[in-house]
Amino acid sequence: MLAETLSALAGAGGTALVGAVATDSWQLAKHGFAQLFGRGDQTRAAAVEGRLERTRSVVEAVPQDERVRLEQQAAWTARLEDLLSDHPEVAKELQALVEQVTQAAGTRSAGHVIQHGVAYGQAQQVVQGHGQQTNVFGSRGGQA
Repeated sequence: MLAETLSALAGAGGTALVGAVATDSWQLAKHGFAQLFGRGDQTRAAAVEGRLERTRSVVEAVPQDERVRLEQQAAWTARLEDLLSDHPEVAKELQALVEQVTQAAGTRSAGHVIQHGVAYGQAQQVVQGHGQQTNVFGSRGGQA
């Protein structure tokens, strides 16, 4: 099993990559991730660039669909987990790339988040690692 820190790094990589799609940092992200996955093989790097462009096309086709973004993030996270599992020595390179891409995109992260939630009975709970959300449980004056 992939160590928890490497798994978190893979998640940060997937998030940074998909987050860069519609920003000025896309070329940096595309090139950096292609080189990371290519591991010195330019044919493999070119194939990854093609896959990255397909990801960009999918995300840009429905820019307001968060589900699509999350699916793409999950797919790239899984690819990064596989890469880190096979080549743990690339962790520092991935960490540097994530920092470069997020800085260039102007995004920030609270860092690694671990959450454990347990609910019993009719409890309601919401768990979120990053970002901002508003949740209303129950009803207000007859409105659900």
